[in-house]
Amino acid sequence: MQISPPFGYKKIVPLRRDHKVRLPAPGTIPEFVLALNAIPISFAEFAPAAHDYPIAFASGDGGATYAAVAVLGLASGENLFCDAAGWSQGSYMPAYARRYPFCMAKVTLDNVQQQNRLICVEAEHLDDAAGESMFDAQGQSTEKWKPIERLLTEYEGDLERSRELCSILADYALLEPFTMQATLNQGGSLQLAGMHRVADKKLETLNAAQLKNLLKKGILARIYAHELSLDNFARLLERRAARGA
Repeated sequence: MQISPPFGYKKIVPLRRDHKVRLPAPGTIPEFVLALNAIPISFAEFAPAAHDYPIAFASGDGGATYAAVAVLGLASGENLFCDAAGWSQGSYMPAYARRYPFCMAKVTLDNVQQQNRLICVEAEHLDDAAGESMFDAQGQSTEKWKPIERLLTEYEGDLERSRELCSILADYALLEPFTMQATLNQGGSLQLAGMHRVADKKLETLNAAQLKNLLKKGILARIYAHELSLDNFARLLERRAARGA
């Protein structure tokens, strides 16, 4: 059995009913998030994420597929919304970070990728001495595990909707590359590339059936949230300047 861990996770194993898991303290965040300048968001997260972050589309395979991400920093390895003390108070924390140390991962068995995903946990969080049981002696979910399991399953389904959104945007040729450029008050300039956005002019060329499909699937509302969120690049600059000061 081969398991593909999500980005940032080290070694994950399928969660068993007899496992005891050392849960993070309230308010703590996974260490790898400290060095993320962008984090994936799901379909339902467009609205809350748009209040705090620019939402862009990124591709790691030359444009074959895209993912919706919240931009957290203006340079590689820079997250302006968290530090060792935790996530910035009052800012929305994406579910990608909130679900840790758990995740749902793809499994390859005998060189065949299985359709269903397994609930997995970061191996270093398994702790028979200090960990907590997620299931009782009868194998039933504990009250602590139920909301975590709900987050994992709902988030995974919502990620599929986000993947469909990105696929449709690419199929309709609505995405265009863009670069964020700024002149810093303290001198020098800044440039952040590798992002894509929805092009308004391309939206105007869609036919009635395509527009109806975007509306029916709730994608049009996400496009508007994405476009409005791009104004948050100015807020990132303000946060960067405040952190530097």
